[in-house]
Amino acid sequence: MNTEDIIQSLKLTSRLMELHNENPFKIKSLNNAVFKLDKVNLDLSNASLEELEKIDGIGKGIAQKIHELQTSGDLKELSQLRSITPVGVMDMLGIKGIGPKKVAQLWKELSIESTGELLYACHENRLIHLKGFGTKTQEAVKKAIEFKQASAGKFHYAAIEAYAFQLVVELKRKYNMPLVSLTGAIRRKCEILEQVDILIVSKDIIELPAIKDAPAIPVMIRICNEADFFSLLFETTATQEHLRLSGFKPGQAKSEDELYSRLGLQYVEPELREGLNEVELARENKLPKLIEVGDLKGILHNHSNYSDGVNSLREMALYCKELGYEYLGICDHSQSAFYANGMKPERVLEQHREIDVLNEELSPFRIFKGIESDILNDGSLDYPEELLRSFDFIVASVHSNLKMDLEKATARLIKAVENPHTTILGHPTSRLLLYREGYPIDHKKVIDACAANQVVMELNSHPYRLDIDWRWIQYCMEKGVKISINPDAHEKQGFHDMQYGVCVARKGMLTKEMCFNALSCVELENYFLQKKSLLLNPKS
Repeated sequence: MNTEDIIQSLKLTSRLMELHNENPFKIKSLNNAVFKLDKVNLDLSNASLEELEKIDGIGKGIAQKIHELQTSGDLKELSQLRSITPVGVMDMLGIKGIGPKKVAQLWKELSIESTGELLYACHENRLIHLKGFGTKTQEAVKKAIEFKQASAGKFHYAAIEAYAFQLVVELKRKYNMPLVSLTGAIRRKCEILEQVDILIVSKDIIELPAIKDAPAIPVMIRICNEADFFSLLFETTATQEHLRLSGFKPGQAKSEDELYSRLGLQYVEPELREGLNEVELARENKLPKLIEVGDLKGILHNHSNYSDGVNSLREMALYCKELGYEYLGICDHSQSAFYANGMKPERVLEQHREIDVLNEELSPFRIFKGIESDILNDGSLDYPEELLRSFDFIVASVHSNLKMDLEKATARLIKAVENPHTTILGHPTSRLLLYREGYPIDHKKVIDACAANQVVMELNSHPYRLDIDWRWIQYCMEKGVKISINPDAHEKQGFHDMQYGVCVARKGMLTKEMCFNALSCVELENYFLQKKSLLLNPKS
């Protein structure tokens, strides 16, 4: 069992224990341990029993459970719990918005034993009179089930990318054929994928290479002759709307550039071939040079172990510097985020003192003092005015009360944007792709507010977020709103998520000039100083 499998097994054990109303102290202990293990960068599959027992918050009992999973691939306690739980009831545990206790209530009191039965019960209004539920909870459950069903068979791009690239490498090696390429949605770097498409020149029947731990995504291989390769690559990469707008007609060519040239179009990068306005711009030779990973000079919006991050501030800074960046923005959670060990004011001051020491030591590399300040229900920022003034920059984000209607949610964000301390609006919809729908907002009104108040819009690079959606990036640029590509890293390896932000930033036609963290360290420092000067002298 790998680390993820072990953690998932422990999580399921905890949830089934709660479902069956077992000892609450044991459940709490197991939940706390799972939380710790999620944060520890340790290969649990190879850790010894002694190493496991030394992990803070684990203890001998849970270390023994992990050891049992390592050695047998299963857990006796988990097997026993599974044996007395219908499969459909276990599936219900994965529905957002209802925990094990509510699932147990549905199972025991309404005899519901599957997600399908639960959805039917919602349509029949059978939940509204159940104690602890009501109309709102029933509607939330219904939406969560429908969202889960719509997400079935879909995968995050980040979960598939390495596998897909490896397939291409293995196919080239196995069949000694250089003309092999990803195509379709994965070549357009779409954030959600349903299959991997590959085009290959061959006269033989192609067998899919065996790759260890391959994800369960369908792979579609299309075979063609060499003369048709680039024409078919063009055709299978683009959406039907892009093909229609471009006037594409199949024909042999030596490259895709040649095919675009025949159509009288500027070359369109694969990421852009969505059938929006890219063909119109290509016809006028107005497609911009797209942002690249190498254009990024620093990494903003990151967390350390001052709040809910894994690594120390020093570890985060050293790794950021090692990757070749000029600066790190540290944005641990503010005090209202109690669930994420949000920092009390005295903890903020402690962190600022450590940053000062590290900046002297690591110069010219720079750590900027930031905070991810919670946007409170009324749109105000966490922390009093005096403390807000102590930061170099502030990322304002919503983390709670995500069920406001569009009007209230939009007003909440606009008020936060209008706060003179706000530098960046963080993950504006708080969506989690395939897991949670986004906060309902009027994007145009929020972006217009950012333009009016010179607030930067975040493109959160975490593969589950990719928020702001790339489809709004062009509107941001039209309004003069810069985009900050941020990983929201909670451990140093999270810095590598920047590449996924760049993928979707390119789909939105983001340029280096409109990317906030493409500014050099000196340029960014001057920007922050100028903003702080305006705060102190608003009339100047």
